[in-house]
Amino acid sequence: MLPDDWHLTQDVDDLLARAGDFLRSRAALHNTPLTDLEKLRTSSGAAGGHAGTAVFGRLESEGGVRAVFYLTPPGRLGLTPLSAEQTGTLAARLASLGHAPAHVIADHATAGAFATSWQRHTGVPSVPFWRTHLYRLGTLTPPRPRPGGRGRLTTGEDREQVVRWCREFCVDVGERHSLGLIDAGSFEDSRFGDRHFTFWETPDGTPVSMAASTPVVGGMVRVDPVYTPARHRGRGYAGAVTFEASRAAQAAGATDVVLFTDPDNPTSNALYRRLGYVHVDDFAGYRFSYGAAEGAG
Repeated sequence: MLPDDWHLTQDVDDLLARAGDFLRSRAALHNTPLTDLEKLRTSSGAAGGHAGTAVFGRLESEGGVRAVFYLTPPGRLGLTPLSAEQTGTLAARLASLGHAPAHVIADHATAGAFATSWQRHTGVPSVPFWRTHLYRLGTLTPPRPRPGGRGRLTTGEDREQVVRWCREFCVDVGERHSLGLIDAGSFEDSRFGDRHFTFWETPDGTPVSMAASTPVVGGMVRVDPVYTPARHRGRGYAGAVTFEASRAAQAAGATDVVLFTDPDNPTSNALYRRLGYVHVDDFAGYRFSYGAAEGAG
């Protein structure tokens, strides 16, 4: 396979025009590229179709698009599923152009294969930092028993609560790198800035749990994050608010509603399965250690 099979551009609109159908063809599996690329397209830095210094690419074969990658200015490399040979070709191409991704996120097999290929071509080792299960909603099933209270969409008056709970969520799941942008002044620039938030309230109107969802992109919505403060856990609130957010996503026209779960949390995995979510695949992230490569030299 020749490197030229990868067609690169810095124009996100051009990529989406050529590869949008491919991404939408498996919207659940491609959920992260769909939302990341849409955010880049609509961000203030993407005026004129250019998302800063981001680089995008599509792999074409036999007259069709077979894979997509995107590398954002902070160094986030996102990939759709690739074979080991294809990750090697891409790694060689990116290395030859002087790119240096900070980390890669993809399905488990692709992420691991690219990390191996990157080290082979550059000498830069990697360490795993993220792994997760991907679930897709089948038949939405109400939680049983249903806790007292109701779900409601948040408003501007809930902003302080939403920001605080997003910060607490990041601490809980080890995403401390996200905390810098999650404050009242720059929340829209954080990874939660495009979300629609739903609260579960007790009968007296007290918010006790939160679920968020991405906008509909390519018929897909991702529920993320789901958070219940520790003092309110074990009462069914997370299931209730996830059900409400999932139902709202379907009402908004989503044909694929997905979410990621922590493989080490059997409670949450069992909860989502009871709501009708079905396991699709496993995903992983690898962080590249450029200092380690320099030290080894």
